[in-house]
Amino acid sequence: MATEKVVPSDGELKGFDLSDPHVVELIHDAQQSDADDRKLTVMEAVKKYKKALFWAMFLSTSLIMEGYDLVIITSFYGQTQFKERFGVWDEGTGERLITPEWQSGLSNSALVGQLFGLVVNSWTQDRFGCRLTMMFFMAWMAVVIFIPVFAPSLPVLAFGEAMCGIPWGVFQTLSTTYACEVVPTVLRPHVTAYVCMCWGAGILLSAGVVRAVSGIEGDLGWRLPFVLQWVWPIPLFIGAYLAPESPWNAVRRDNVELARESLMRLAPEEPDKEKKVDSKLAYIQHTTSLEKAETADASFLECFKGTNLWRTEINCVVWAAQILGGNALVGYGVVFLQSAGFTERQSFEINISLSACYIIGGIISWFLFPHVGRATLYMAGLSFIFICDVTIGALGYAKGTPAQMAIGIILVISNLCNMITVGPVCYPIVAETPSGRLRYKTIAIGRFVYNLTGIFQYSVTPLMLSPLGWNWGAKAGLFYAGTNLLCNIWCWFRLPETKDRTFGEIDLLFEHHVPARKFKYTKVDQFAHQADYMSKEAAVEEVDTVA
Repeated sequence: MATEKVVPSDGELKGFDLSDPHVVELIHDAQQSDADDRKLTVMEAVKKYKKALFWAMFLSTSLIMEGYDLVIITSFYGQTQFKERFGVWDEGTGERLITPEWQSGLSNSALVGQLFGLVVNSWTQDRFGCRLTMMFFMAWMAVVIFIPVFAPSLPVLAFGEAMCGIPWGVFQTLSTTYACEVVPTVLRPHVTAYVCMCWGAGILLSAGVVRAVSGIEGDLGWRLPFVLQWVWPIPLFIGAYLAPESPWNAVRRDNVELARESLMRLAPEEPDKEKKVDSKLAYIQHTTSLEKAETADASFLECFKGTNLWRTEINCVVWAAQILGGNALVGYGVVFLQSAGFTERQSFEINISLSACYIIGGIISWFLFPHVGRATLYMAGLSFIFICDVTIGALGYAKGTPAQMAIGIILVISNLCNMITVGPVCYPIVAETPSGRLRYKTIAIGRFVYNLTGIFQYSVTPLMLSPLGWNWGAKAGLFYAGTNLLCNIWCWFRLPETKDRTFGEIDLLFEHHVPARKFKYTKVDQFAHQADYMSKEAAVEEVDTVA
């Protein structure tokens, strides 16, 4: 494919006064920072930016709580203690069951809360920054956990889930954006994939807890898992208080001194530390200024104008495909396995294996990121999961133990593939593709669509699996094979490759309407018109000398 090249247009450079020596110096420093960033390998970046890596990973830990509750509540639908407390008698199965309506209601309550949290976070993060937003909603979380712990009825439990969902919605966007903004380009996919691993760690933890309490009789069997959520808010509140602010966030809020202070805390100790911090700060200011030319008003409406509409589309579809690709069946792992013929204990034990895939797959993905593109991994993962979905659906027509075992094994393999490809790759894609000034809002819109898709999933999947509903069992795999195929077709035509691209380069590729299939092969010179800059260097030196 022929190589093309894009450079900043006159409109994008209109905010730069090239006759001002100090502006020229800022651009020169930004270019030097960009060059230094490109030279880093993964291991060099890990060694040099240990502090930045630590804070990115520490604040991402907040996602453990969302993943934990996700499986806790759906696992309860197959737990004897919970069914005895809140279920209705079913003559066909001879046991108490949670009705599909209440399964949908409980799961969707948390999602509705998350929708509100996403909208709130897009405003609070832009206005108050990452740290204060995290601290406030950690305190909120510590208070509202009381509601599900002591819920006397399903309506109260649903209300508690909605109240807990608000901070979970905040953490979904905040953790991803903070992680990608405090580390060098080469580490972005690793820290954003770690966000996904934290979500998976919560799922694994909850699967283990549900299995551990399966022998506890009475209400304590389902209350105790909720109680354990109090482990997280206090240490994460303290961590957020001590963490440096995102320098990108600080610059967008016109607090350059705070940005410089954060960069000093995040940068490695070396003789020319201050010079490199100033260069990095200049790069952030330069990129933000270019974005202002394209997005002067950083409102939600701007996300649907011009090239930002494509960026928003990418966020929405890439998030939604997390569910529509077939992972919805894993979210209902316990109920799905029981509907396929497994016993309660067997379903809990296989569910632990499903949850372990989130950690194992995430670690494997780290080794793939330096060598394989984001779009390539994403589409390859969807293709493999499509084959698994079709196979599981076909096995739904077979009877007997061998078919049951095959369904369980394929579901584990499918989830492992998902967590090597689609799951972790989603996070760097959604973090990298938005404009910096609209990053929080674009990711919030994408995650909003993800949660709406989740509401669809939690409304339809229980009906597919429950004996009180459509009772499809494993045949539900065929439905999600169809949605998977539609998502993969979209990816081929609309999902660009952003591997090894800086935020500034990605901005230019979008703003110059480069087609998705050409992103990988197009050269970008963010610091074009170099003759103009270099001709001013003598003037810069002269000003410094006079000063």
